[in-house]
Parts: sequence; structure tokens; C-alpha cells
Amino acid sequence: MQVVHTFAEARDTTGVDLALVPTMGYLHEGHLSLIEKAKAETSVVCVSIFVNPTQFDVAADLSSYPRDLERDLALCEAAGVDTVLVPSAEEVYPEPLDPIDPGPAAEGMEGAHRPGHFEGVATVVHRFLTALDPHHAYFGRKDAQQVAVIRTMAAEHGLDVEIVPGSTVREQDGLALSSRNVRLGLDRARAVGISESLFAAADAAEAGERSAAGLQALVELELQVRGLQPEYVTLADAVWMKPVGEVHREAVLATAVPVGGVRLIDNIVLAPAGPGVVVDRGVRLDRPSILYR
Repeated sequence: MQVVHTFAEARDTTGVDLALVPTMGYLHEGHLSLIEKAKAETSVVCVSIFVNPTQFDVAADLSSYPRDLERDLALCEAAGVDTVLVPSAEEVYPEPLDPIDPGPAAEGMEGAHRPGHFEGVATVVHRFLTALDPHHAYFGRKDAQQVAVIRTMAAEHGLDVEIVPGSTVREQDGLALSSRNVRLGLDRARAVGISESLFAAADAAEAGERSAAGLQALVELELQVRGLQPEYVTLADAVWMKPVGEVHREAVLATAVPVGGVRLIDNIVLAPAGPGVVVDRGVRLDRPSILYR
């Protein structure tokens, strides 16, 4: 495994069928599942580790974001990564660098509650994709709106790259894996209520409930019973992330919930299947996460 710090070095070490797995570090099984998927589907895997300052709308969140490069490099090497790119902010953001419009998929949900967040995401991902020219780029479906924004941005800019989503990976009790989970402390037990509330809606959908009003109200009620107040609960189509009235094509039931001082997001994916609905709840670990080691 080679560790490099510039795009030029990363290009020198990459092969023909290149996969990029962009991360902000402090890796967990969600990242490792993307690496495993990339290794199975491509010939060369490059993982980038860069905590992108432009997608944090709260300075305190940026400063407290967990970092451990030595740990991340060890995990990448054990996973069989070919190249790890650890660029500086000056390498990623040379002057001048115009911001990238994230497009209409960024307007609701996270875009409405975190102004400027998706412009930061679109700009940094566009920079990595154009600088490295990978054939495939892998992103987790826990950030479903981010996947939609990146996919539409890449198409709008004519980038020859396949945006590949990977399943949401959950801890043993259902909590969606996030590097921020290590900051939950005593609030972690309450945070599990987020996935439990979404799973209650999943059960209702599988039993025949398709309406946004019914599914959203159920999640909101389940959260409130658990002492949690969501910033939003939205049923949106999976392509443009626009609110829909019912599940009539693939949709995402998404929520953002502050727990203590940590803001967490989660979602489930619903797809009509004949008279019923099939729900993708993600995949659960069968052991404690490496986040806490």
C-alpha cells in the first residue's frame, strides 16, 4: 500500500480500472464495506482521507470531528487498499477554485437545514473526481441525499464516472454507523431510538402503508416517545430527493435528529413490489464496531 499526499502522486500509482472511496477518516465498517465492494468490482482501489472544512456549517463540529490517521492507515492496509491519498487543504483547494452548484437534489432535508453543506460536498467531490479521473466512486447510502447530489452533479458536469452506492451499515443494535457515534457518550442509548423509529415505519410499510403522511407521522411519534425531537422526517424520491406523497417508486424515508450535542442522520429505502413494499434497512454487524477500539 502506498500513502501519497498529492493528486499527481495518486495518479502515478493508480491502474486502469480505478475505484475511489472518498472518506473523512476515522474509518469504520461502513467505509470498509465500500472498500470491500470496490475491491470485488475493480482492479485498483484508492481511499482518500480528507476532513473537508467547506461542508461543515458549524465550526465546533469541524474541530471536534474525530481523527486518527495512524489507525486509518492500518485499517486500509489490512483491507488491501492499493493507495491512500491524504492531501492537504492547499492541495485540494488551489486558488482560484469556483464552488460547484449542488443542483436541485440538494434543496430539501439536509440542504434546507445545513445551508452551504452540499455546495461544499459537490465542490470537494468534483475536485477529487476531476483530479483523479476514477472509473467508479463509492459512497454509503446512509447519506442518501449526498449520493443523489453527487450522482446528479457528475451527470450534469459530464464526468465519466459511475457513482456506486453501498448499503447502510449498522451497529449490532441498529444504530447507523457514523464516526460521530464516538461522541455520543451516555446519550448513545437514546440514539438507538432513531433506527428503532425508522424500523417501526418499515414494518408499517411492509404491512401496506405507503402514504408519506402515515409513515412520517409514525416516525415522528416513535421519536417523541423516546424523547427525541427530529429536525425533519421526510419521504422523498430516491433520485431527486423531492418530497413525495406515497411510495410509488423507490423512495427514502429520512430523518435528522440531534442527540445530546451530536446531530445524526439515518434513513431506510422503500421500493414498491407488486401490491407491497420492500424495505432496505441496511445491514447489521454481528460484533461490536471497531469505532470503539
